Amino acid sequence: MEEIILLFILIMSLIAFFVMGYDKSQAKKHKQRVSERTLWMLALFGGGIGAYFGMQLFRHKTKHTNFRVGFLMLMIIYAFLIFWIVKANNPIFA
Repeated sequence: MEEIILLFILIMSLIAFFVMGYDKSQAKKHKQRVSERTLWMLALFGGGIGAYFGMQLFRHKTKHTNFRVGFLMLMIIYAFLIFWIVKANNPIFA
């Protein structure tokens, strides 16, 4: 079960990361954008790490305090979740 959770977080983070890059690209071209709600849903439901790093790498939504703080908090939560799962299932940490 833990492997499924980790895989889910990885997949959602990759999706969130690439969606942040896509939205930044669309913003530069003045084309249809990804809604902020969609960005938040991706971050909330497993993609917090990818959303945060996508925001930083693509310099997208970095002036919005709610994105900066919210995505950072979600990244920290998911990082602790990953650490907890790995620690609980690895005898090296016992």
